[in-house]
This record gives sequence, C-alpha cells and structure tokens, in this order.
Amino acid sequence: MQTSPIYIKNVSILTEETIMEDSALLLESGKISKIGKQSALPDEIQEIDGKGKIVIPGFIDGHIHGANGADVMDASNTALDSIASVLPREGTTSFLATTITQSPENIEKALKTVSAYKNKPGQAEVIGVHLEGPFIEKSKAGAQPHAYIMEPSIEQFEEWQKLSGDKIKTITMAPEHDPDGTFIRHVSDQGVIVSAGHTNSSFSDMKQAVEHGVKQVTHLCNAMTGLHHRDVGTVGAAFMLHELRAELIADGIHISKEMLQLVYKTMGSERLLLITDSMRAKCLQQGRYELGGQPVVVTEDRAVLEDGTLAGSILKMRDGAKQMLDLDGVTLQEVIEMASVNPAKQLGLYDRKGSITVGKDADLLLVDRQLHITSAICRGEVAFREE
Repeated sequence: MQTSPIYIKNVSILTEETIMEDSALLLESGKISKIGKQSALPDEIQEIDGKGKIVIPGFIDGHIHGANGADVMDASNTALDSIASVLPREGTTSFLATTITQSPENIEKALKTVSAYKNKPGQAEVIGVHLEGPFIEKSKAGAQPHAYIMEPSIEQFEEWQKLSGDKIKTITMAPEHDPDGTFIRHVSDQGVIVSAGHTNSSFSDMKQAVEHGVKQVTHLCNAMTGLHHRDVGTVGAAFMLHELRAELIADGIHISKEMLQLVYKTMGSERLLLITDSMRAKCLQQGRYELGGQPVVVTEDRAVLEDGTLAGSILKMRDGAKQMLDLDGVTLQEVIEMASVNPAKQLGLYDRKGSITVGKDADLLLVDRQLHITSAICRGEVAFREE
C-alpha cells in the first residue's frame, strides 16, 4: 500500500547530530526523504503544521506482553492488532511481541501467529519476538509460572525459532543454567540477543556469561540478584561490565526514583534500554486480569499477582521517558538515546530505525519539551493526532 507524502513544517528536528530549529521534513513512501524546508513539494501532499513542536524518533519497546485488553499469548491477529493500534498514542512505533513462560504448545501458537502477522499501515510495527523464559531460575520466577520452567534446550529453541519464521530477536534466560555456555553461544551466534533475567547469577556467573555471549540484562533490578557488599550480583554486573546493555522499567515502582538516578549515574544513557514490560490491562480500568494464566489484580498504578508479586506493568512508554527526563542531569537527547537509539542499535535495526535520517523509516513523534505527544507517525502514516 502506497502512503501519501507528508510535509511537516514549523518544527525543530532532533537529528543524530543536532537540533535543527525552525525546520521541516518530507516523508515519502513511508521513509524520510528530505530534511529541511522545501520550495517545491509533490502534488496531493498532506501538510502538518508542527506549530513549534519537536520531531523525535519513535520509541522502540523491546519488552511488552500486551495492552488494550490483548496479550501476545492470546496468539491471534486480533490481539496483535489491538496492541499495535494503541501503542502509537504513547509514542511506541515498533516493538518486540513478548511471550511468557508457558506450555510449549501455547508458546508455539504465539510464535506461529507472530510469524504470519502482517503489519498494518498506521500501527506500531511488530519487529520480532522477545522470548521471555521458559529457561529461567525458579527462585527468581517473579510472575512467570513455575510449572512450565525448563532447562535450556538448543533443540527446543531451534524448533521455536523455525516456527517464528526466525523472528525471535531476544531471549531472556538464566545464565547459571548454562554454565559451560553451550546454549548461550549457539543462540548468540545466530544473532539473537541473550538477555540475563529471572536469574540467581552471581557476579562471577555473569562475567562468564558475558564471555559466552550474553549482551543484555532483562528489566534491571527485578527478578535477579541485587547489589550486596560481598557479591554485587547481576545488578552489579550490569553496572560494571560494559558489554552489557540493560532494560529499564522506569515507572518508579519496579525501580524507585532514587535507584533510577543511581542506575543513570552509574551506567549513563548509552547502555540503557527503556521498556514497559506492560501486560493486557494497560489502557484499561482497574480490576482483575490475567498474565500467563495467572490472576492479576490491577490498581491505579500497578499490576500484581494475588500474593503481591509485581506482574509486568501498566506503564506507557511516554511516562517512562518522562520519569527519566525528570531525573537530575538527564537531557531530552539522552531520553531519545534510551528509548529509540539504543534499542535500534541493540536489535541491529539502526540502519532503518531509531533516529531521524534521510532514508530511514518515517517513525516519528511530535512532542513538546516535556514529552507530551501531539502526533505519532508510523512508517509514513499518521497513527495518532491529538484533537
């Protein structure tokens, strides 16, 4: 489907190098075709007057289970459509559909659905799968169902990757369950990001895991060994091992504001990946829902299992970005680095996403300096526009 050209004028543009004041953008065939004011424009063009707003790259959520009443594990096109249609409102223009520890049959259904799914114009793009579990540590399961946790299996991974159409881009696993690194090396050699999560790893375990190919930490500080003065654990490894990038749920609940400040001060913006880890109740009313077949209670600001364990989040990406912007020393450019640039680089997509450059996908947001979103554009189609 051919998209009509869009001309966005009277805006500042946050490019890779600078902020271009009083500028404009031309979008054609879903791509950024020109940056800067144009004297001659194509016929039948749609004009958007930015009225002094800032144009930034769309956010990339590398870890999201659901939203708007739908979950990736529903294993249906309707569910993926429901998630993809609502995400641009919060600034997310592409995402990894994230599974949860469940029966192999249910995981397979979800993977087959993503494999066959066709992204629609004006929706956030499904750029692959984040396989969270089932190769995790039971003592750090969090909201992952214990009954379906299993040991790392190359054969099982290969079967799932084939069913997904090679769309598994990230896998969360507990590195201590692969001490010799056979599984980690195999998966990493295929270009899949191995992320340490739901893990009881010590610092030495993590150091060894990085040598085997682990490149990321899943929802930093949650469901992992924390900082201790005798062993700094997985969190300390994220701080100290510069080969690692770390996901961050910046909702002030999974990580307190003080810890967010410490993480930023220790790691800097260049190694952080903002995520939501949101579940189906995001965008809905408070009440009772489910995650991975388990009952979840959603209140005004959080989702928990019946025993009080945090069960994903109801965080919107724009709100996580605002939380980071409110920290001491964090600039708008650094927020974009954490929410757009780093995820694109980590997933090997920086040639087409993550920044505003001629030839890249027209995944864009119009925002003010407080990150209030007035418009979202997904691959050259207006996906959201504030009334």
